[in-house]
Amino acid sequence: MKNKLIALLLTTTIAAGTILTGCSGGDKGSADTGKAKEISITNVSYDPTREFYASYNELFQKHWQKEKGGSVKITASHGGSGAQARSVIEGNEADVVTLALAHDITAIEEAGLIDKGWIDEFDKDSSPYTSTIVFLVRKGNEKDIRDWDDLVKKDVDVITPNPKTSGGACWNFLAAWAYEQHRDGNNEEETKKFMKKLYQNVLVLDSGARGATSTFVEKGQGDVLIAWENEAYLSMEEYPDDYEIVTPSVSILAQPSVAVVDSVAKKRGTEEVSREYLEYLYSDDAQRLAGENYYRPSNEKILKEFADQFNLDMNLVTIDDFGGWDQAYQDFFDDGAVFDQIYSE
Repeated sequence: MKNKLIALLLTTTIAAGTILTGCSGGDKGSADTGKAKEISITNVSYDPTREFYASYNELFQKHWQKEKGGSVKITASHGGSGAQARSVIEGNEADVVTLALAHDITAIEEAGLIDKGWIDEFDKDSSPYTSTIVFLVRKGNEKDIRDWDDLVKKDVDVITPNPKTSGGACWNFLAAWAYEQHRDGNNEEETKKFMKKLYQNVLVLDSGARGATSTFVEKGQGDVLIAWENEAYLSMEEYPDDYEIVTPSVSILAQPSVAVVDSVAKKRGTEEVSREYLEYLYSDDAQRLAGENYYRPSNEKILKEFADQFNLDMNLVTIDDFGGWDQAYQDFFDDGAVFDQIYSE
């Protein structure tokens, strides 16, 4: 992945500002000047989507040119999902956000930047693609890691990002919690002990999912990476002889969410193009592109086209099993909640 990451880091930013190939940004866009004018929009996204949106932006530009006869420039910003949401709240002017989980977009809504009801604006709870959580291990799997209980062994070093800054890390935490709850009969105290052992084995707690992948793949630290499925496949693609994927017995249906940042789009006159940018993610071409980038298409028919790539029989819990994101944050990730309790100990 090293070569691919170097190339992508030259064309995207971690915080905001650098422009993708074929794009430029910053200037406020408006199409109502009497002639077709170049429109500029900014997509603030989370870190494992770099490769997908690098390709999708080119696809959308062609679509917009064909349908509207004008050009659109797209600036991409990538980082830990929670940190990205906070950057938008603090003034990073995103026309659209494509983040790791609904809670991060809800935080932007509560700040008054996104209209209520955003989750129903697009199909599938505004989640055009999904993923899940798997393990990436080094070739040969020397530590014989097969399931979540192997991650609490004393000689296993784990790499996972920080759920206080990374949406992917929240999915990781909840998948591990669900496994232990299934195994110990929903005994919360035993599950807390299990999670404490797991995080005691975490060698590096990076701020975002891509940083955790870099720690494991590029820096060679740890025995196992708890990873987005698409991140694991990208590592396998780049280094087919160095890594292998392990599918745990229980994981979680991860639903990255998308939304128009209404206040910004209205101010910049980009409401139409911003909405179309997200709507087109559900097109057949974009759904196949998501699959090619190792995200699971939300279109069930197209998902089946990738049945040889994805394990479609995984035992996946959902965020609804935790009472939704508001309840999950209250229980696990807010200040003083379960994660803080076990990690401070």
